[in-house]
Amino acid sequence: MAPILYDYCKMPMDDIWKEDGDKRCKLVIGILGLLVIVLLGVLLIFFIIKANSEACQDGLRAVMECRNVTYLLQQELAEAQRGFRDAEAQAVTCNQTVMALMASLDAEKAQGRKKVEELEGEITTLNHKLQDASAEVERLRRENHVLNARIADTDSASPQDSSCAAEPPLLILLLGLSALLL
Repeated sequence: MAPILYDYCKMPMDDIWKEDGDKRCKLVIGILGLLVIVLLGVLLIFFIIKANSEACQDGLRAVMECRNVTYLLQQELAEAQRGFRDAEAQAVTCNQTVMALMASLDAEKAQGRKKVEELEGEITTLNHKLQDASAEVERLRRENHVLNARIADTDSASPQDSSCAAEPPLLILLLGLSALLL
């Protein structure tokens, strides 16, 4: 018999198909991965081009400018609020001071009224004393006049020094006035 030449596969057919399938699967996954990477690269390049475009740069500048303006406005607002709080505190202090001064003024007015009443009472008392003293002076003048008239009558009868006779009534008058005023 003639020898038959055929290849003898040492592996079963299922394993061959399985090995080929794993290689194909790996190849497909590799190709898909490469496509995804290329696609992502293209998209990244497109994004970089768009991001570096003039419109995008203008937008970024506008955003930064808005942030700066917002920051400055926030600082001004905070400063205004601090100023408002300070002014409010000063207003409270001023109101307290005004209230204290008004209370002090009312107390001073009351004390002044009391002092005026006391002084009016003293003035009334002094006016009464003055009237009494004036009446007493008037009475003493009349008495002095009467005494002078009597002395004059007695002098014409006896020639004595009239100046010595006039001194005692004047002395009495001065002592009476000083006693009233004390």
